[in-house]
Parts: sequence; structure tokens; C-alpha cells
Amino acid sequence: MQVRNFPLAGVMEITPRIFADDRGAFLETFSERMFAEAGICETFVQDNLSISKKGVLRGLHFQRPPFAQAKLVSVTVGKALDVVVDIRKDSPTYGQHVTCLLDAEKRNSFFIPVGFAHGFVALEEGTIFQYKCSNYYHKDSEGGLLWNDPALGIEWGIDKPLVSEKDEILPTLEGFDSPF
Repeated sequence: MQVRNFPLAGVMEITPRIFADDRGAFLETFSERMFAEAGICETFVQDNLSISKKGVLRGLHFQRPPFAQAKLVSVTVGKALDVVVDIRKDSPTYGQHVTCLLDAEKRNSFFIPVGFAHGFVALEEGTIFQYKCSNYYHKDSEGGLLWNDPALGIEWGIDKPLVSEKDEILPTLEGFDSPF
């Protein structure tokens, strides 16, 4: 397993070792012991899966405390550009973002700690996005930031994404009152 740390504290890309031969391939997608050695000590309580058409953009979402979630995200089919924004108000990287290309062939994962808004755009038709969450979903704790907020300056790599009505009306960073 390879771990790549990002400039936003706690955000990591995890790339597993893949054992391939003429029969196919084998890999460990999650190992509590190996993740703990990398500094990821979350207990995951819920797995989610979404299937998206090419160009679907979901995000930028988070859950407010006490239902805040750390996430371990990956794609099992296709490719997605994953984006996280630091919304920890006392963080020196508040309002900054990083991206990670998730690829079903590479089988990489992206770890997102509590205190980040998260979103992704499907880059291939039928992209299957899978994620583990450290807390249960709680509708009244939903929060988010506008995906195309100019203050964030996120380059999604797609001209006209398909975005839900709910995601089109999320607040911008300016005046945002972070719960973290």
C-alpha cells in the first residue's frame, strides 16, 4: 500500500498493491491495521454507493457535528475527479482545496477527514462511486458549499456538469459560517 499525503492536513490517497496474473487480480481494499499504520484510525459505520452518468457532479457536501463524517472514497467502475475543501475555520488551509483522480483500474482510495466539504464529478459513463463513512447519515445535519464558487477556484475538468437543483443553491464560501 502506498500513501500520498496532501497539503491539507489528514487528506490522503491510498493506492493498494495489486497482485495480477493470467487469472485476474487480487487486492485488499481495506485493512484496519494498514490504515492505522498510515494514521487513519476511523471506525466506519456506513457504506454508500452511487452510480453516475458521465458529467454528473455531486457536491460539495458535509455533515455538521455531531453527525460529521470522515470518508474513504473510491470508484469501482470508471473514473472520477474527487475534490475536498478545507472548512475547518481555524485551519491555516481554510478554504483551500485539493483534487484526486480516482480510477477503477488503479483502485486508489481517497481519505477525507472530518472538517472537509467533499464532491466529485464522474468522468466516464456509469461511474460507480463507493464510500465508507465514519458516522451515519443525518438529513438535518446536511451542509454544503456551491460547487462553482469563484472564491474556491475549483477546476472540475468538465464544461457543463449535470448538477442537482439542491447543489445549485448551496452557499458560497463568503459569509459561510463553518461548524468546524
